[in-house]
Amino acid sequence: MKKAPFVAAALIAPAFALIPSAHAQEGNSRPQPVVQPLTIPLPADKPYPGTMALKVDATDVARGIFHVRQTIPVARAGKLTLLYPEWLPGKHAPRGAIAELAGFKASASGKPLVWTRQPTDVYAFDVEVPAGVKSIDVAFDFLSPTRTSEGRVVVTPAMMNLQWEQVSLYPAGYFTRQIPVQLDVTLPDGWTGASALDGLKVSGNRYSYAPTNYEVLVDSPMFAGKYYRKWDLGNKVTLNVVADEAKYLEASPDHIARHAALVSEAVALFGVRHFDRYEFLLALTEELGGIGLEHHRSSENSRNPDYFTKWNDNDSERGLLPHELTHSWNGKYRRPDRMWTPDFRTPMQDNLLWVYEGQTSFWDLVLAGRSGMQSKEMVLAEWATNAGFYSAQAGRQWRSVEDTTLDPVIAARKPKPWPSWSRGEDYYNEGSLTWLEADMLIRQATNNAKSLDDFARAFFGGREGDWGQDSYDFDDVVAALNAVHPHDWAKFLRDRLQAPNQPAPVAGFERAGYRLVWRDTPNVYDRDRMAQAKNADLTHSLGMVVDKDGVAGSILWDGPAFRADIVNGTKILAVEGMSYSRERLETAVRTATDGKTPVRLLVERGGRYRNVDIDYHAGLRWPHLEKAGGGPDWFDRLLTPRRAL
Repeated sequence: MKKAPFVAAALIAPAFALIPSAHAQEGNSRPQPVVQPLTIPLPADKPYPGTMALKVDATDVARGIFHVRQTIPVARAGKLTLLYPEWLPGKHAPRGAIAELAGFKASASGKPLVWTRQPTDVYAFDVEVPAGVKSIDVAFDFLSPTRTSEGRVVVTPAMMNLQWEQVSLYPAGYFTRQIPVQLDVTLPDGWTGASALDGLKVSGNRYSYAPTNYEVLVDSPMFAGKYYRKWDLGNKVTLNVVADEAKYLEASPDHIARHAALVSEAVALFGVRHFDRYEFLLALTEELGGIGLEHHRSSENSRNPDYFTKWNDNDSERGLLPHELTHSWNGKYRRPDRMWTPDFRTPMQDNLLWVYEGQTSFWDLVLAGRSGMQSKEMVLAEWATNAGFYSAQAGRQWRSVEDTTLDPVIAARKPKPWPSWSRGEDYYNEGSLTWLEADMLIRQATNNAKSLDDFARAFFGGREGDWGQDSYDFDDVVAALNAVHPHDWAKFLRDRLQAPNQPAPVAGFERAGYRLVWRDTPNVYDRDRMAQAKNADLTHSLGMVVDKDGVAGSILWDGPAFRADIVNGTKILAVEGMSYSRERLETAVRTATDGKTPVRLLVERGGRYRNVDIDYHAGLRWPHLEKAGGGPDWFDRLLTPRRAL
């Protein structure tokens, strides 16, 4: 924008004289839009003429730079459009790391080729291919983040996470499943890599794989590291683990047995395996960026380094692997029809994520409980925490669960000023609670003869070893539920998931013979969660979460902290005249139950200090599930193992 010239105040005309008349506006310059022609070929389901060669040099661990070389066959001279992956399965949004691509060059027989980036699609590179050229060479660097402010860290001195969509391009105009590609990757000396790609040949630190198609390549990432172990879990499933230090790889036989039981429970639930083999990729780290991402024959997971070595302290951490394993059936094999796309440029439509992620979030707790990966107490506590939050979430008044399925695109998973009013990706946890209610409805109507297990086997089952994709829509979900137990499932799902301003999702608890109650001590899930994060979750008392340094966040809309004008980032310096500590803050909340004493704080924000009296007197509150009455415990029936014991 051009800077306006300085004009002395005395020369400025009266404000009313600056307002042009409608007639004067008609004489202003008024351009018409430039018509943008379709310049990127749409994907076609036809074979690509040749096999791409992809070579990745991943040895520059110190700087986290991947050096990429691609050889791409071409069928004819003229413009070749190469695409960098943008819409990525499992991320539910356009998350391609295009900003980290640098040093792009194209050549043929050693001679540079002219290229331009399309201004209307910055993921598209047009390369001019001369006559007679049969293939072109492309080179670039992927500059992986070296600190969290730049993005997710994928390289550390001890390990790396290679995601092939970050280090490759593909030709436009084809379904990605029709583009053959052969991968070679060079790892640091002494490192071991693990991936679900087939045909591995290792020569020194060079890993070469058999040709596959580009869709499978992107769906088959690698974890590699200096400290690595693997375990056979049975059912053609392997647990591959890299760690910051060798000592964190010391898993006991019982730890591995529980992971094996998880796999057995999943196979017992769904009836078939939608993989010929499956690779858990697990990083135990404080340095690599956190991840939990599903793939058809593998999953990328990270947990704290002491996942094994402090097993008894990590019960709340053990729901991730059950979640990502479930996705092999729900999300990868069965996929919403508008989320399956022929390439990585076509936008996905996320409306049915309450099945894809919501029912997966139900099964991850059930499978964790059935296998012993998590205790029954932990499973129920996590459901209680989620339901407790939704009972207080103001954003439910205006925004449906299904509308939150669009949040990965709307908000790109960035922090929000008032998350309880704007809502976030609630299709995960509220979806889980909705499917819990559906399960209990079926169980009670059939006297436990049928359950959501029957839906899972029928809907997510199919042919053993089929790791293609089978798409579905809303009506398919309703029909499959009705085949298990006739009910007005369309209304059930539309009311709970597509309509705003619904009651708190506690009906599943009530059908199971439980009720949501409030106590002045945290449940085990909240206890462990706060210990891991080193914070105090006071959502249901003061209406905020306070971190270890006294900084407030997650302010509850219209809660006590909100009404005291405390916003995210406000730092609590003192409680009742003494320096901040969690213990002093909780003591002040207890003291205020006398009905007279406010919670007195000294806070700072932006260099400004003020005293705050929070008028709250109901004491500390955390949600719990409590057995109601003497009837059967339907949660015991839900969590009973299905595998042969």
